[in-house]
Amino acid sequence: DRTDRQRGNHVFEKSIQALQMLNDVGYGIENTGLLLNLVYNPAGAFLPPPQDSLEKEYKKELKREFEEVERVPEMEKKEVRDFFENIGLSEELQIKATEEISKDKKQWVDFMMKFELGLDKPDPKRATKSALNIGISYAVGGIIPLSPYFFIEDSREALKFSVVATLICLFVFGYFKSKITGVPVLSGALKVMFIGALAAAAAFGVAKLLN
Repeated sequence: DRTDRQRGNHVFEKSIQALQMLNDVGYGIENTGLLLNLVYNPAGAFLPPPQDSLEKEYKKELKREFEEVERVPEMEKKEVRDFFENIGLSEELQIKATEEISKDKKQWVDFMMKFELGLDKPDPKRATKSALNIGISYAVGGIIPLSPYFFIEDSREALKFSVVATLICLFVFGYFKSKITGVPVLSGALKVMFIGALAAAAAFGVAKLLN
């Protein structure tokens, strides 16, 4: 229910069906060598898995891929050709691209890690980058509703401009978010603006009560 409320009707059910289809062809099944990595958005104060465990898993699969390109190179080349076939390349281009990639063992393994297993190399600076992105986003987001108070002496008049500026920014943010996530842009933008306005009104009301 919570997933459907956040993502749309029947999203949870379709997600389970997609996972079952992947299981049917071997993904996530022990001893098949086909990994199934899940990404989720936790609700609440939860942290992602430790970076150490992600790095260990990556190094383990990296070692296995290096061993496979040494031990069964033709099989690995076939997997590369299959990938290019699936994206619509002609047979001639499949062979040429595969031969070019397989000339460099590291490039070949990196290709297999990303496009066969769907694994990207863990970034050791990811936590720092995320903290900076979140901090800057909050600073920019916070300065918009506060900026009218820097230029207008009358706080009531400044509040009007603050409300208008905030609603416009929420609408613009909701518009681009909707385009990225594939939901109807107008309804998505209005929804974000409404939720933001409701949260701001609640905070304002609490502040008035405390005063």
